[in-house]
Amino acid sequence: MTECFIVADHKSEERYSKLSLAYTTPEEKQQIEDAIVKCSQGCSLTPVTYGGDVTQGKKMITIEYHDDADREGGEVFEKILHCLGIKECH
Repeated sequence: MTECFIVADHKSEERYSKLSLAYTTPEEKQQIEDAIVKCSQGCSLTPVTYGGDVTQGKKMITIEYHDDADREGGEVFEKILHCLGIKECH
């Protein structure tokens, strides 16, 4: 099994939160996509999700919640991080 090197970055403001997950391999991308689907179930908000290139061959998937008065996004992010085995965000 290949070691996972997914890097997480979290930002939040009032009623807004964002989790960016940087990855290198197609397998890591699939792990992230699967975790988003699994962990978003039950959330009343629909996230904005997009991707892009970062640096040094890494790519990124970003999940954003807008107008999140009840802070549901934070709970989803915690589940995603747990599901991916990420212990800290930058």
